[in-house]
Amino acid sequence: MVEMPANPGGGGARESRRGREARRTARAQRVATSVPYVTRDMPLVEVLSEEGLAVIENNAETVLEEIGIEFREYPRALELLKAAGADVRGQRVHFPRGLARKLVSTVPSEYVQHARNPARNVHIGGKSTVFAPVYGPPFVHDLDRGRRYGTIEDFRNFVKLAYLSPYMHHSGGTVCEPVDLPVNKRHLEMVYAHMRYSDKPFMGSVTAPERAGDTISMAQILFGRDFVQSSTVLTSLINANSPMVWDATMLGAADIYAGNNQACIITPFILSGAMSPVSVAGTLTQVLAEVLAGTAFTQLVRPGAPVIFGTFVSTLSMQSGAPTFGTPEAALAIYGAGQLARRLNMPFRTGGSLCASKVPDAQAAYESAQTLLPTMYAGTNFVLHAAGWLEAGLASSYEKLVMDMDQLGMMHVLAGGIDLSENGQAMEALREVGPGGHFLGCAHTQANFETAFYRSQVADNNSVEQWEAEGRKDSPTRANAIWKKMLAEYASPPLDPGIDEALQAFMRKRRDSMPDSPY
Repeated sequence: MVEMPANPGGGGARESRRGREARRTARAQRVATSVPYVTRDMPLVEVLSEEGLAVIENNAETVLEEIGIEFREYPRALELLKAAGADVRGQRVHFPRGLARKLVSTVPSEYVQHARNPARNVHIGGKSTVFAPVYGPPFVHDLDRGRRYGTIEDFRNFVKLAYLSPYMHHSGGTVCEPVDLPVNKRHLEMVYAHMRYSDKPFMGSVTAPERAGDTISMAQILFGRDFVQSSTVLTSLINANSPMVWDATMLGAADIYAGNNQACIITPFILSGAMSPVSVAGTLTQVLAEVLAGTAFTQLVRPGAPVIFGTFVSTLSMQSGAPTFGTPEAALAIYGAGQLARRLNMPFRTGGSLCASKVPDAQAAYESAQTLLPTMYAGTNFVLHAAGWLEAGLASSYEKLVMDMDQLGMMHVLAGGIDLSENGQAMEALREVGPGGHFLGCAHTQANFETAFYRSQVADNNSVEQWEAEGRKDSPTRANAIWKKMLAEYASPPLDPGIDEALQAFMRKRRDSMPDSPY
């Protein structure tokens, strides 16, 4: 093993560690400034041939025409679809072959979601990949207090941590459920937290049409009414009630967002074996049919409204009925859905760092890696649950958020591909060192040593002796210290006081207009 010389400044190991920390901080700051999202330069994995894609597309058209999709308790959707040529029988809509595909052709292939800080704008579509944190868990987890119901304080903490990470491009949406607030009012504080404690793009409330409307109103205060109508400032999650049902809650939220030119992620939420067939091909057929039907509705509301082809697909334990993650079948579905989305010329959402583990352990790491890598190689444009997901989505984990964000930093490097510039070719280094030498001291290494390799903030790569001397800490323990340090050093991005006052006045008015409700 080659030993590096001692620090000539005489500071010893402590000074060396301080120097490493300073360089690490400098690198993180550069990434935060220069990489608002990932631009992929990597080959995509395609598991379906042209013939296979044609089979699934034909089967999806059969589902739409013969079986139909239910649009429940939302008459406006039935009226629009009937007027467009669909066969409406009660609440079930049958689409003549080609109709849904024709309607979705107005979806833009790419769009920009604007942040209140323009440097944080994200590009959705093409070769871009945008990472957003975990979404939806009612519980939170950390090493100090274990598993518990989420609060608005937890919600704000997760927003702050996502804001501080150079590898998280988006603030997300329901990063945890703040159950200490009334159900019918908590969306106000959640949306405000994204606006106040971060200047990255964020998602809107979808739990009721009026809550989507409140999100639009708050966005208009933040960005200006005209800007909201001409530009996309919200990307929100619209889940199908699989199999083959769109319900009034999701349709109402989609109606509000699409009508105001805001983006919807039209997403079948599927655990194969319970909510779709057990086969990958059957699941992809259902996914495509549900996406086509839901997207068609948004385009009837407002042609050209931005939509992301979404899918959340994982598998089910046929022995216990519990959801499983990181499985090969889920990876195949991710790859296949990406191909189907590209055939429709739509941006694509899937994947993340998913696991069924109850703690941030080896199971969590393996399952998350087996989901995140297919996510990248499938060409995903918007990655929800990119960090923090635990316990099959029931818990947002502080430690896993930090551990996952570290992995997202690696994805930035992987997605960049191989550097073939003159510096990347390193011919000068090869000439300088020659046969039998070493590269540690050559000019090329000295010029590139700070940025040559990704350096994890969580992993311990030191000797076992040093690891023992520093307390034998495992990854979750190190992550625990990191998130606490991040929150202690957090400083909120500036927000115009007049806008802040207007937002708070709107929230007070809305809170005062209705009694607390658990629904």
